[in-house]
Amino acid sequence: MTPHGPAPAISIHGLCKRFGDQTVLDGLDLDVRAGSVFALLGPNGAGKTTTVQVLATLLAADAGEVKVAGHDIAREPDAVRAAIGVTGQYSAVDGLLSGRENLELMAALHHLDRRTARKRVAELLERFDLVDAAGKRARDYSGGMRRRLDLAMSLVGRPRIVFLDEPTTGLDPRSRRGMWAVIRELVDDGVTIFLTTQYLEEADQLADRIAVLDDGRLVAEGTAEELKRLVPGGHIEVRFADIDGLDAASRNVPSAARDTDALTLAVPSDGSVGALRALLAELDERNISIADLAIHTPDLDDVFFALTGAERAKSDTTQMEASAR
Repeated sequence: MTPHGPAPAISIHGLCKRFGDQTVLDGLDLDVRAGSVFALLGPNGAGKTTTVQVLATLLAADAGEVKVAGHDIAREPDAVRAAIGVTGQYSAVDGLLSGRENLELMAALHHLDRRTARKRVAELLERFDLVDAAGKRARDYSGGMRRRLDLAMSLVGRPRIVFLDEPTTGLDPRSRRGMWAVIRELVDDGVTIFLTTQYLEEADQLADRIAVLDDGRLVAEGTAEELKRLVPGGHIEVRFADIDGLDAASRNVPSAARDTDALTLAVPSDGSVGALRALLAELDERNISIADLAIHTPDLDDVFFALTGAERAKSDTTQMEASAR
């Protein structure tokens, strides 16, 4: 227990990792609450996969203090491995074995006795909707089925923490949503999920907290809504029934952008309930009636581009084009 509550499932302080002269992780600090989904976002090369490999004891850190499931990754790697499951970017499924045989192999690696192994394999085949395909070679599975089998294999040992490194890459939308449902079920069972992804909708749908990594550094962390509020451009769009209402509102809300043709005002706002309540109270106090309103807030796409090298690259391209002209 920490002074403020239960110990985090994952605790990272000052994590650094270098490959030769290249610094891939530069002083990373993160805490992941047990029983939650934590998403790590970032462009290619930001250090997401390296972070997972270090946390899973597949790579040694160069500096920093890291604990997974309460165990130090440098001093207690075996204890860490006993507590985690890992599903990497690339499937670990053996295509020559059947789905059942892949799971039985993992059960043997976990030293489960025969009876326990049979029961666990049957449970996972049922949970991941693979019973009918259990006897087929995995190479004949669809992409979604292989991914489900891959995740099932990482759960044979009943891990408390599961690392999912871009688990839905290459899946069609239906298969991706199927994986999301499985992830939600795992969290309902108390499993902690550490997820890396480039699908911003995935992080928005699943994650309790999101960290944005860029060039090996943490550039932002919070809930999806907190991150969206970091980016300017949010507003409340208010539509009026007639020009008189629009004129009256324009006089009283001078910061708003006016669209006379549409009879609307775009009032800068963070989209919070408090901001909406204050605006409506102000209009009501002046007896200004509205016909309709809509709240527009930045999405995670805006956050991604604003906080990572993607935005700098776009800015550099714009400057180059301007210079060429």
